[in-house]
Amino acid sequence: MVRTEGWRRLPAALLPILAVAVAYYLGGLIGLHQRVVVNDAEVTPLWLPTGIAVTSLLWLGLRAWPGIAIGTYLTIEQITDFDPPGLIIVAGNVLAPVCAYLMLRRVGFRTEMDRLRDALALVFLGGLLPMLISATIGTWTLVLTGDLPMSQFWPVWSAWWAGDAMGVLVVTPLLLVLRRLLTVRRSREGYRAAEAAALVVASVAVTLVATRSPLSLLFLVFPLIIWAAVRFQLAGSAPITLLVSVLTIAAATARDGPFAHHTLLEIMINLQGLNGAAALTGLLLSALVTEQNNVRLKIEQVCEDLAELVEQLTPGKPDL
Repeated sequence: MVRTEGWRRLPAALLPILAVAVAYYLGGLIGLHQRVVVNDAEVTPLWLPTGIAVTSLLWLGLRAWPGIAIGTYLTIEQITDFDPPGLIIVAGNVLAPVCAYLMLRRVGFRTEMDRLRDALALVFLGGLLPMLISATIGTWTLVLTGDLPMSQFWPVWSAWWAGDAMGVLVVTPLLLVLRRLLTVRRSREGYRAAEAAALVVASVAVTLVATRSPLSLLFLVFPLIIWAAVRFQLAGSAPITLLVSVLTIAAATARDGPFAHHTLLEIMINLQGLNGAAALTGLLLSALVTEQNNVRLKIEQVCEDLAELVEQLTPGKPDL
């Protein structure tokens, strides 16, 4: 009976791990379509799997790490033949999100991201700091194996770190809020849906103009992100930020619009600067608005409770 019960539990334990591995691998395939070559090393401006890895750990806990390792191995196989040094890169890609998860859990991070402190924690403890681990381990591995000259360490390292960090800042908020994207207040469903549709259409149109025009108009995307964050909070800012990032990366890799006639290093600096600023604007502003809305609702509830209490304590009017 014990063995039978154990075998029955095995598929339930393996299924989440396989789901994480598949999601990581599919995210890697999408990311590889936008890869660029920096000094003979392939890097991506937005590495989706890091965001998937951090989210899976927040949802499933540490039991998700084997899925991250399997997904990393499958992704490396798409780039080159897997060899023993590849195990070091796999270890770095697992260690970075695990450290992010442990630090986020230590500071009491809430996946609802309804506090400014949660947004700040995700930015620094979930993205910027722990992704130093994967970038450093991966770049040093390329140097020690002779695949990358030491003189090119810092350009590749910075591109690797920025891509991993942007994956967390852009993808993780979207996945965390994904369930709430389908929940709309009934009383305002039609109005909210119309406004959301207008926001998406405007975001696509303005971003295409800003990223394909030879003029420096990239700043035009920020009013859209502010609109999304103020009106829809994270449920609006997260998908709009991803949309802006994807369209901007497409223009940058094609060397179109404001990215034309620039060196690859200049393109990467401008691209990551825009993506980082867009992600921070949407993430922090939406968390701030959500926190203020929650405070207002609590004050209104206290006022209602106080009014009911006063009404109960007020003596009844005498009959005339």
